[in-house]
Amino acid sequence: MEQNLFVYNTLTRKKEEFKPLNAPHVGMYVCGPTVYSDVHLGNCRTYISFDLIFRYLMLLGYKVRYVRNITDAGHLEGDAGDEGEDKISKKAKLTQLEPMEIVQKYSVGFHDVMAIFNTLPPSIEPTATGHISEQIELVKLILEKGYAYEVNGSIYFDVEKYNKTQDYGILNGRNLEDLLVNTRTLGGQNDKRGPLDFALWIKAKPEHLMKWPSPWGVGFPGWHLECSAMSHKYLGDQFDIHGGGIDLMPTHHTNEIAQNVASCGKNPATYWIHTNMLTVNGQKMSKSLGNSFLPYELFTGEHSILDRGYSPMTVRFFMLQAHYRSTLDFGNEAMEASDKGFKRLMNAVALLDGLKTSATTDVDAAALQQRCYDAMNDDFNSPVLIAELFEAARIINSVNDGKLKIDAANLEILKNIIATFVFDVLGLKDEQAANDDLPKVLNLIVTLRNEAKANQDYATSDKIRDGLQKIGFQLKDSKEGTNWSKI
Repeated sequence: MEQNLFVYNTLTRKKEEFKPLNAPHVGMYVCGPTVYSDVHLGNCRTYISFDLIFRYLMLLGYKVRYVRNITDAGHLEGDAGDEGEDKISKKAKLTQLEPMEIVQKYSVGFHDVMAIFNTLPPSIEPTATGHISEQIELVKLILEKGYAYEVNGSIYFDVEKYNKTQDYGILNGRNLEDLLVNTRTLGGQNDKRGPLDFALWIKAKPEHLMKWPSPWGVGFPGWHLECSAMSHKYLGDQFDIHGGGIDLMPTHHTNEIAQNVASCGKNPATYWIHTNMLTVNGQKMSKSLGNSFLPYELFTGEHSILDRGYSPMTVRFFMLQAHYRSTLDFGNEAMEASDKGFKRLMNAVALLDGLKTSATTDVDAAALQQRCYDAMNDDFNSPVLIAELFEAARIINSVNDGKLKIDAANLEILKNIIATFVFDVLGLKDEQAANDDLPKVLNLIVTLRNEAKANQDYATSDKIRDGLQKIGFQLKDSKEGTNWSKI
């Protein structure tokens, strides 16, 4: 069945029908992590959202080239792009390691977390340091077009000159006068002709750890330049989707558009898609407020703000229960509700293969299937899709209890709905089924706890019991021994 997909385009501020430039091929670029620390939950939310989009586009039959970069140089502390110290170099100095050791450590950690969340790997994952020559060539081209200038070995993009013929604020909806009024004075501003100008190439100080030769001297690329160069190399002058977190829209993505238009005369992407931010109990997540926690802390519950830990699939399910463009608010009550909802859905799925068919049916599974597609066709509306899947769960439970009848044809469609939307599109996994060795592991832990109790090591015994409870397993002691169960 043909499906008409509509997506919200940040560029036009409205939902538009998705029409790829070169169907069935789709090019999608998503700004990846800067690998100087553990990946945070805001990043995870963004990449899980684009994993959903990637999966659904493939379900519709598109051949998707999904490019998600690794920023391993050039992202300075001032997120405008050319102020402060390189984040990776700074971490390398603090830890007395090579910058590439930092990159390797946190790239591996990022991939591990993405795998735990069951996200599909991108088609291409280019690194900034692997594309220095492409970035230098792009700087040369922008200079030739007259939209950049050199000062003391650094190259800056001339925003005011560009804005004379183009709309610099086309993505963020701001006009140049407003942006100029709100621009704060920055260090190094004297090198620039205008306060909004940004660095394409930055002259490296002698102590800077990551630097390369260029026609303008030894230096390193600007953060914004990297994504323009890599998206262009793998997806061309124009492609279909450019995505990232909403925090990247005002500056990073705005500058990417300016670089691309200046170099080849085209906005790089037809559709700009942005995910919204995370909050915790209504407050912005931040280290200073003490409400910031990492994925592993959420899994184990080892954080003061968390009552207990939650499984990766419960966290993924929780994230997908909110639309990608809405704020996602973490809280213990919300996580508990998602945990119960996820288990209810998976318990119903487990009954599916055992359902008995009848000659007649009370179920219109085809209509339910179309409603699932309708939800995803409306700007990847995963909350509405999940509501429809709970309706599927209700039907499964009612058929299992003998309250509804279903014929073979409708049961086949129902099975297809679950396989397609629960597993292929939402990317959920039945964690109990996926952990066949879990009972063996838990029985071993129970044995070790019993040995600790027998040795009167009650501190260890209690620690094991409390630790298991935090991650969702309850121990019950009786005269017959100790049993465990999933909370």
